[in-house]
Amino acid sequence: MKGKGNIKKIILFFIFIIIIITGVLLYSRYIGTSGLKIKEYKIVNENFYNDYYGFKIVHISDIHYGRTTFDKDLKNLVKKINMVKPDIVVFTGDLIDQDTKVTNEQIDKISSILSKIDAEIGKFATNGNHDYYFKNWDLIIENSGFTNLNDKYELIYKEPDRYILLAGLSTNLYGKKQISEKLKPVNEYLKDNQENKPMYSILLMHEPDFIDDINSDDFDLVLSGHSHNGQVRMPFIGAIKQSLPIGCKKYYDEYYKIKNTDLYISSGIGTSTVSFRLFNRPSFNLYRITNK
Repeated sequence: MKGKGNIKKIILFFIFIIIIITGVLLYSRYIGTSGLKIKEYKIVNENFYNDYYGFKIVHISDIHYGRTTFDKDLKNLVKKINMVKPDIVVFTGDLIDQDTKVTNEQIDKISSILSKIDAEIGKFATNGNHDYYFKNWDLIIENSGFTNLNDKYELIYKEPDRYILLAGLSTNLYGKKQISEKLKPVNEYLKDNQENKPMYSILLMHEPDFIDDINSDDFDLVLSGHSHNGQVRMPFIGAIKQSLPIGCKKYYDEYYKIKNTDLYISSGIGTSTVSFRLFNRPSFNLYRITNK
């Protein structure tokens, strides 16, 4: 009888484990991937003039449309972005999930929804590795009112003699161009304007590990995505490093200080490879830049 009692306990134990695992999987798939958080950060830089005090940047990344993010999620994203009234909105890649085949109707719909994002100064985007082979990425970005910053830069003015430099890098996981070649336009600009440097400089790039291949001293702020901060995170452990993709093995958490440069990595909105999020709900970042 004692042996039968032990067998019964073992069976109950395994049933309990199966229930727990099933519950975690269901939570990660349907609850963990839903909703939208706004993560707010204050960035202090003494070079910032009072005229720009409280400059607001909304940073979105890794939408991965078609896996766990769809039209209603995009509409909610637009609504929440517009609520915070940003000066600029930046997008750091992976718009459409690489496993998703979108129709022309969906392309038009995505463009229409994203075009409703309001930003006082402008909207800017760089692509991600999932966007590289998606031929309509440029079309959606243009029709959504975003400026394509792949390997380009823009100067942002609120005052005639005080400006922010905003540069972008295309995905570094694909393509033949080296980072030095991609950054050549902005490097030449900085070299030619030593006496009229930007008061603040920002770089957009999808894969954060490539920050080690640039002169970070040229940029006060680097904004990135790709890692999702670890799409599945564990209590007291954080991201499971073995599951992180190439390009974010070293830098994957939400913030790093590299010399004098602030590196922020968005946890993203969608999911990639597997349709789960655990202890890491969809979000976008809101930065307020001040001089004190």
